[in-house]
Amino acid sequence: MTNLDHGATAVSSRALNALLDSWRASSAPGYLALADRIRLLVLDGRLPVGTRLPSERDLCAHLGVSRTTVASAYAALRDSGHVDSVRGSGSVVRLPARASVPRPTTTDGLLDLTKAALPAVDGIAEAAQRAAGRLGAYLDDPGYDPVGRPVLREAIAERYRRRGLATSADQIVVTLGAQHAIALLARVLVSRGDRAVVEAPGYPHAFEALRGAGARLVPVSVTVDDGWDEASLMQALRRTSPPVAYLMPDFHNPTGATMPAGQRVRVLEAAAAEGTVVIADETMAEMAIDERRDAPLPMAAYGPAVSIGSVGKSLWGGLRIGWIRAERPLVDRLVRARSAGDLGTPVLEQLVVAELLGDFDRVLEARAGHLRRGRDRVVRGLREQFPSWQVPSPAGGLTTWVGLGAPVSSQLTLAARREGLLLAAGPVFGVDGAFERFLRVPFSYADSDTDRALAALRAAWDGVDGVQAPASPLLAEVV
Repeated sequence: MTNLDHGATAVSSRALNALLDSWRASSAPGYLALADRIRLLVLDGRLPVGTRLPSERDLCAHLGVSRTTVASAYAALRDSGHVDSVRGSGSVVRLPARASVPRPTTTDGLLDLTKAALPAVDGIAEAAQRAAGRLGAYLDDPGYDPVGRPVLREAIAERYRRRGLATSADQIVVTLGAQHAIALLARVLVSRGDRAVVEAPGYPHAFEALRGAGARLVPVSVTVDDGWDEASLMQALRRTSPPVAYLMPDFHNPTGATMPAGQRVRVLEAAAAEGTVVIADETMAEMAIDERRDAPLPMAAYGPAVSIGSVGKSLWGGLRIGWIRAERPLVDRLVRARSAGDLGTPVLEQLVVAELLGDFDRVLEARAGHLRRGRDRVVRGLREQFPSWQVPSPAGGLTTWVGLGAPVSSQLTLAARREGLLLAAGPVFGVDGAFERFLRVPFSYADSDTDRALAALRAAWDGVDGVQAPASPLLAEVV
């Protein structure tokens, strides 16, 4: 059972007609062509689970077809498990139930690309040595630090100021990475039964944290080409008045989309009108690959928003340091609530990160060069070996969100595992099993690993190409 807020959003006949595009071009009977196109929109997450479809009467009038065509299409969707007819709520999108495949208990001998991550940046060992030399000044303190060392809080605040957002050190809470920050915010801002707007596809561990706090998720579509479905996002905010909306506005994981400045303003204005706290996950914000002209400012520069950051992507995942930027009243609430889950962030790791943030521009430049080479190698290799796939070349981030052209992502990841490669299937990034036509492929690994992954994918695809029925998704610890 999932914490979905079924019926929270509805798609109008006009909007659905635009999404249906060229459904009439099919040679199949009209009702089957319509059902197949709606089913594809569900599988791709363009119609998130829980969305209420237009009434039969309204849709047939808008499409210019008989009511029998629409009724038969809805009946076919009910038979395939993609629509529920709920008294008082009409026809609601869902996905057929599926059993999960357990994650392997060991990755020995497997190339694990379920994690979009980089190796440690040069200079961490030296920074750790310098930090250890400064540790003596802190040893008279008990060492339990629920808010963060002043030197690191000021260094983080300075990064925001350099990015164009006035920030003081007392607006920063240092956490045990970004995931800890999401969970802490969820615990403070969400009560059991509350709704939370999330992106689909989106970051699966954010879904887990919000569900763990008792939230019912309201998904809103994000795509590579069009970014955020603004109309659906605004409707979700107005209809549900959620206490929180979790968004990743910069180099979104996994699509790579970046929210334009004007849209940020509109989203924050709509959220403020409903009393919704926008949690902006900016862990990817400075992971640009190509030169960014007119890059958006941090989300909070456009209106009320809480920001999350981390050095897990930029410096090293082994440095478990993240942070929350918020106004002082929320900072105080977060610090008071923190002891229920942990007693503070390690002092030595904070000192290491403070050392490294002093030369952060050089770090980001080196990371951009590494990622540019990796992205170009992966994109070129995928396009050459799989010409039927849609392979975006994102301007930032660590992954590409590949369109496979068929709902076989879970089957492909299982076949790849037999070839020695672990990947996260598309449904891992959905709220309730969508995105079987997509695969997230990291490009942050060494050339030798990339070449090995491409060869394994080629062998795996040969075994599933043309297969239409999706298998159960491979669960993975993705980052």
